[in-house]
Amino acid sequence: MFISSSTFRALRHHNYRLWAAADLVSVTGTWMQVLGVNWLILTLTGSATSVGLSLVMQALPTLLLGMWGGALADRLPTRPVVVAAQIAQAALALVLAAIALSGTQPPLPIYAVALAGGVVSALGGPALGRFGAEVVPPADLPNAMALGSIVNSAGRILGMSLAGMMLPLTGNTGLFLANALTFAAVIAAVACMRSSEFHELAGEERRPGAVLAGLRYVARTPWLLILLALSVVLGSLGRNYQVTMAAMSAGPLAAGAGGYALLSTVFAVGTVVGGFVTASRPQLTIRLLLISAFLISVLQALSGLMPSLAAFAAAMLPIAAGAILVDTTVSARAQLDSPDAMRGRVLAAVGMAGAASGALGGPALGWLSDAFGPGVALQVGGVSCVAATLLAAAALAKLRKTAPRPAPARVALENA
Repeated sequence: MFISSSTFRALRHHNYRLWAAADLVSVTGTWMQVLGVNWLILTLTGSATSVGLSLVMQALPTLLLGMWGGALADRLPTRPVVVAAQIAQAALALVLAAIALSGTQPPLPIYAVALAGGVVSALGGPALGRFGAEVVPPADLPNAMALGSIVNSAGRILGMSLAGMMLPLTGNTGLFLANALTFAAVIAAVACMRSSEFHELAGEERRPGAVLAGLRYVARTPWLLILLALSVVLGSLGRNYQVTMAAMSAGPLAAGAGGYALLSTVFAVGTVVGGFVTASRPQLTIRLLLISAFLISVLQALSGLMPSLAAFAAAMLPIAAGAILVDTTVSARAQLDSPDAMRGRVLAAVGMAGAASGALGGPALGWLSDAFGPGVALQVGGVSCVAATLLAAAALAKLRKTAPRPAPARVALENA
């Protein structure tokens, strides 16, 4: 059995227990707001494309401003930045509540809030990630990140469920107000943490060119570039299952909305399983990342051939579990194998890769599904991810042979 006492070792730390509890509350509220925003835009416009535009508005600032957020995280104390970001997000949730209550017809104010929320996430997200690394010692960071994925999955399920129950009773306004209140949990948790138990990372003094220095570090660190490139391919062509699951359910599987709901539930369960599997691992190595990426890519290609809803759902569960293992390992290795003073900018680069994946993958898989069928889209995506994984493995193996021993690249590649 993969669950043991070591699976929850990060919870031994007082500060992390507070952080995990606050994160569960916050993520639950976030997903309540996601459902509320999507439903509000859909009722105002009747257009699914308009819903997609709001997602682009949220992701765009991360691509444009993410590295600036990383530079701020490396220079400023993390706790004040985290608190400021929570206050800003709470204020935006209250603005959404006011918009919903006023009955405003054009969706432009909602897009403006989505864009502003994206800016807050871009500038505050790296500090949030860096702060999460300071509530546990470095040895327990991969475990904390894996448990964090469980918390995120649980919060997503809980948030969507609560939103579904509240929406008929309170309308969208109630969902936005509830989300605004959840940010108080994060602020309270930060206030109750013990300063003596923080594992503060070395920062960087204020100096011009911090953003360019971060970009240069990423560009001159081959192993990190390879991981980020692989992450973009896996995330875009191998991870946008909200698109392909819907297309398979409506098309070849003829399962309708009920089938899509079932697949979404199975996928969510798979992410929880993946979180437990990841948390049980004593180490998250590059070798584990490559093996997992290869296996789930093969499964993705095969899933396009599945003849029934049950068979397709059976393939989705291990794919979802493997995706959590891959994502957590990429983030863990990117952080632990980079200098502390560069941690925020590395986190920003990982976030930018994730944003690029969503921006590129959704339209690409949607077009493939419309043009050739969702089964072909899954097969093309799976084969592309297999090829990308093999190329990454070959490139990392070459680096391992050529990297000089004193170089930081050697430290990272020894984790393979």
